[in-house]
Amino acid sequence: MNNNDFSHSLLKWYKDHKRQMPWRGEADPYKIWVSEIMLQQTRVEQATPYFQNFISLFPTVFDLANADQQEVLKAWEGLGYYSRARNLHTAAKTVVNEYDGELPDTYDEIIKLKGIGPYTAAAVTSIAFNKPNAVVDGNVIRVLTRYFGIEDDIRSTKTKNKVQDFANELIDEENPADFNQAMMEVGSIVCKPSNPNCSECPVHSGCVSFKMAKTDSIPYKSPAKKKPHYTIGVGIIEAENGKLLIALRPEDAMLGGLWEFPGGKQKDGEEIQQTVEREMNEELGVQVKAYKELMSLKHTYSHFSITMHAWMCKLVSGEPQPKSSQEIRWVKHAELEQYPFPKANKVLTERLMNKGQGELEI
Repeated sequence: MNNNDFSHSLLKWYKDHKRQMPWRGEADPYKIWVSEIMLQQTRVEQATPYFQNFISLFPTVFDLANADQQEVLKAWEGLGYYSRARNLHTAAKTVVNEYDGELPDTYDEIIKLKGIGPYTAAAVTSIAFNKPNAVVDGNVIRVLTRYFGIEDDIRSTKTKNKVQDFANELIDEENPADFNQAMMEVGSIVCKPSNPNCSECPVHSGCVSFKMAKTDSIPYKSPAKKKPHYTIGVGIIEAENGKLLIALRPEDAMLGGLWEFPGGKQKDGEEIQQTVEREMNEELGVQVKAYKELMSLKHTYSHFSITMHAWMCKLVSGEPQPKSSQEIRWVKHAELEQYPFPKANKVLTERLMNKGQGELEI
């Protein structure tokens, strides 16, 4: 199968099998950009309602640029990888201030924007502006390593560059938008990581892995390093008037710009109750009594996992100060839903607003 046959077969299949998505067929480059940022490390099904809500809140790049960051993070709440939202917000301001609200239409210009790397630059310029820039994501890597029989480790830069070269050779220059989307679509719904549906693949006649019965071993990905696990103690300080203390994470920290109940990692030989009381002293400069565990939950991030123990606390002495955060606030229980929290803390807020119970895993 030559390059033209590959492209023709792929595009014909895509025309008949593409899924309906709220951003598919969209002509507005801004909305295409938002969708591509959301789809980084997020499944289509999960991203769809977030995209619809986000666009309803910020229908244009001007609306996004003029929004308060807390509004943007609240709209992103639960989607994870919050640096995407912060970078999108920053980039929107750049587009408005430096490009008169028009998203750059060239790869070299758009990649200068905060949060846009090679994949997103290629995706947006091809889909929004029909530029022949080939995308390479996990789906495309899987399709092309199988098609060309590439058995090298896909974690290596050399292998990724090889796949990019093949994608650049194959892309349909007359219809790069559909070609790129077709490549990702066939990888998502046909050339799956396990049990690929090869008989439905539009290019299986030229696929080396299919012919050699190697779809189980290609692509090869070397084992990931074991993720560390941490035990976290979190303090929910309740004032006499019933208000709760929340803290704003530093802008340059993980989950920056989100609110949380203060806390930190348990030290060796330390009871979790002691962890909570120590952390409240270190982060807020106060003495507290951690008197009751409200709940515990498990959560997995991209590079580590945690078990979080949340304790109700009473102030013993001192006035809380934001020693480790941008800001602290005393808020009513019912006001918690107004603030953007990371997912683990969001579970705590729901419990505090009388939702959910028991040990949870999220």
